[in-house]
Amino acid sequence: MAGKNVTRVSEFILMSFSSLPTEIQSLLFMTFLIIYLVTLMGNSLIILVTLADTMLHSPMYFFLRNLSFLEICFNLVIVPKMLGTLVAQDTTISFLGCATQMYFFFFFGVAECFLLATMAYDRYVAICNPLHYPVIMNQMTCAKLAAVSWFPGFPVATVQTTWLFSFPFCGNNKVNHFFCDSPPVLRLVCANTALFEIYAIIGTILVVMTPCTLILCSYTRIAAAILKIPSAKGKRKAFSTCSSHLLVVSLFYVSSSLTYFRPKSNNSPESKKLLSLSYTIVTPMLNPIIYSLRNNEVKNALSRTFRKVLGFRSCIL
Repeated sequence: MAGKNVTRVSEFILMSFSSLPTEIQSLLFMTFLIIYLVTLMGNSLIILVTLADTMLHSPMYFFLRNLSFLEICFNLVIVPKMLGTLVAQDTTISFLGCATQMYFFFFFGVAECFLLATMAYDRYVAICNPLHYPVIMNQMTCAKLAAVSWFPGFPVATVQTTWLFSFPFCGNNKVNHFFCDSPPVLRLVCANTALFEIYAIIGTILVVMTPCTLILCSYTRIAAAILKIPSAKGKRKAFSTCSSHLLVVSLFYVSSSLTYFRPKSNNSPESKKLLSLSYTIVTPMLNPIIYSLRNNEVKNALSRTFRKVLGFRSCIL
């Protein structure tokens, strides 16, 4: 860098969807706002119902509450700023703001990977060891598993964000994305980033593949246990307790894997934005819907809760 004029970057510009016509951006704003509100209300409702209804005070719904809380936080990190860029054309984000957004994006993303693996283990114990399930998955064990699921996000987010933002940024400060993700920000660095890129690839593979392997192992054992159940009704009941989680896992891992493991030649910025929308915006909205529609216990709990609320209101009136 010696002998060159270097202008230190103090803020970034999120390009977001600025290449699209104003009318399309307005339509996107309304669409994303509706999805955002549905996400917040749906996940909040799951948390409130599973806390209020004693029938749902079980390990499965304890982890579901954690997942819903995580999805709310994940959305709060990304969506409000994205909506601001669409409606107010406020595309600037400070250097610290960009680093903070990236940090929490990594933290909540890694936590979700491991939490989904923990939920798979819970289903494995429930189906493969039903008699010992209350003993194995007691409150202390559930709390420890939840803590273990959240913990890996701290070192991953801290190392990756601190390392990336320690590089010099000079000249171009336009991030071709709707939030501060690592690849588009890395393109703005004016230094040798080969070692960081190797770390990022290895770290991403470990973060994705480790919980994914645990999930595959759990469901392999679950499938074997379900096939041994003699009655068709018993098989359907056992499978129904896993179907919601399996669908959520598929949505999350397919969309995130397509985003980060596609060849660079097939990974244009615009296609990556669309894929990023699937796991940052759409999947958090679908999770409470999937658990509500495909889980009779949640549907019954929602019905009981609404009846209590309506009965309370009628008493007041």
